[in-house]
Amino acid sequence: MQKSLLLAFLFFLSFSVKAQLTPEQLVKMEQAMGTGSFFNNHLSGFILQDMDQKIVLYEKNSHLNFIPASTTKLFTLFSAVAILNDSTQTIRYVTSGDTIRIWGSGDPTWKYKKFQDPGIQKLIQPFKQVVYSDANVDAPSFGYGWQWDDYYFDYSAERSSLPIYGNLLEVKKEAGKAVVFPKRFQDSVFLTTRPIRELERDFHSNKYYYNPSNFRAAEQFIPILTSPELFVKLASEATGKTWSYRKDPLPENHQAYRGSPLFPILKEMMLESDNFLAEQLMLMVSDRLFQRLDTERAIEFMLKTYLFDLPDQPKWVDGSGLSRHNLFTPRAMVTLFEKLYRMVPDQQLFELLPTGGESGTIKNSYQASSPYIFAKTGTMSNNHSLVGLIKTKSGKTYSFAFMNSNYLNKASEVRREMEKVLLMVRDML
Repeated sequence: MQKSLLLAFLFFLSFSVKAQLTPEQLVKMEQAMGTGSFFNNHLSGFILQDMDQKIVLYEKNSHLNFIPASTTKLFTLFSAVAILNDSTQTIRYVTSGDTIRIWGSGDPTWKYKKFQDPGIQKLIQPFKQVVYSDANVDAPSFGYGWQWDDYYFDYSAERSSLPIYGNLLEVKKEAGKAVVFPKRFQDSVFLTTRPIRELERDFHSNKYYYNPSNFRAAEQFIPILTSPELFVKLASEATGKTWSYRKDPLPENHQAYRGSPLFPILKEMMLESDNFLAEQLMLMVSDRLFQRLDTERAIEFMLKTYLFDLPDQPKWVDGSGLSRHNLFTPRAMVTLFEKLYRMVPDQQLFELLPTGGESGTIKNSYQASSPYIFAKTGTMSNNHSLVGLIKTKSGKTYSFAFMNSNYLNKASEVRREMEKVLLMVRDML
């Protein structure tokens, strides 16, 4: 123990410019995070920073890259706040006589969840014909590095320029049968003897199968295989107007329509970790910047401008974090978070962040009589991260990033051990 104290004291002296922990506190952190600890059996990175003074109190492997999973949404949040301001980018359009021609801008709210109606019906009401084009779309329906076999899970809905129903099929169980909405898909629901428990979609088509002996309907939504031809049929049924598809380029002279407030979308994305919203937000960012829907181009722009000063260049490829190609370091995550902290008013930021024991993806974790963790989670197989704010017993708030990869434990075990470390930080600062 004396040797550990001596090493910690030497560490404290060598980093006294950057660190504010006492030697005893450093020893506690090393015991919790270092050799012999739970976090020594896999790649783990941690950084704790005083935001006011921009001083690192403690770090371990904060320079190494980790798969961020849904903490990637912090980058999407920053981009949306910086570029979109307070409203969505919904439609670009031109009118001629009784016809309106429309190019979607990525707005995800049309008949999705309980978002405010974006006003598309009102916009097209004076016109007899609606012509839809997706010629402004450069991004594919799926992101780079998404797992192909996620195609029938609701967290992997396809992205598109003008989604309706969140590009999802709603599923219910009535009298033992699978009932779906929109109703036009009911004729595409078939019985199967395969031992499946949910309604499952065919990989290449909008054909759906269920086994009535095992059917549970626990999966309430299933992604639709999108196409512009299908979209105009759904849009026609939803609006009572005649929609048609024609791949016309977006003319230079056109009008832009913003239909929905942005904050509710950001809040839902962050608290529920909604991948679809994250992907559509990046499409809207691209549309606002370039009048093209190109996630890759929008990311490149953000990294070269607003995020040029990150301590480590991230590999950032999508809006949601579904891709395993994303790679961020803990210190880059903290730097990004502190940019957010200075850009978003405190009250709004705390509304956007899941709160330990109270809301979002950490409602059942980090529970305490007084909330102390306000942070975005990110989880996929063998990877779990948490990035945000910790409020300590002294009343001070620090930023942190805690990232884990390549573990063989259950994610719940990793969360429990992370909670022990963060409780220690809360109590000793």
